[in-house]
Amino acid sequence: MSSCSVLVNREYRLPASYIPKNLVEPSIPFDAPAGDPKRLLRKDAAKAVHALFQRAKSCQITLWGVSGYRPYSRQEELYKAALKKENLTADSPPEELCKLLVAPPGASEHQTGLALDVSCPDVAFDLVEEFAETQAGKWLKAYAPLYGFVIRYPKGKEAVTGYAYEPWHIRYVSKSLALYLSLTGLTLEEYHRI
Repeated sequence: MSSCSVLVNREYRLPASYIPKNLVEPSIPFDAPAGDPKRLLRKDAAKAVHALFQRAKSCQITLWGVSGYRPYSRQEELYKAALKKENLTADSPPEELCKLLVAPPGASEHQTGLALDVSCPDVAFDLVEEFAETQAGKWLKAYAPLYGFVIRYPKGKEAVTGYAYEPWHIRYVSKSLALYLSLTGLTLEEYHRI
């Protein structure tokens, strides 16, 4: 699980016991209180996101971290709440479950410590599709690959990723892989030829 190109999705899940090593808090603005685990990322991702946010700041772009690392137990809580809110069960048809913005436990990239949800003041730090139309969202899409990140759930690839479009969800995959995926338009699923 140490590879930054690891594929985690509804089909390829992490065990409940998986906790990434070397979680650290990057020096970036966060919409979460100090000490909250969602401020954590794996060390390599934290270093890259710090550089990404510094570059954004130098371009007068304001980015904020919203949610990084998320343990299996917290993902389970969020998933159960999302099912209840939508009157679904874990046995509901897959096409209905894919519409949920919350991944099942073990299927969330946040558990890897390599994913970060990002927002900005223009959308009140919410995780909404409108983020993609903000100056910050457009900048993030253009510059994230230069720092090793991809927009993990791009528009038009929902059937491939199994998740709805999330312009705020970036995933650290390494600079070389991020540039390759960005240039080819491939998702991690397609890269792994799943």
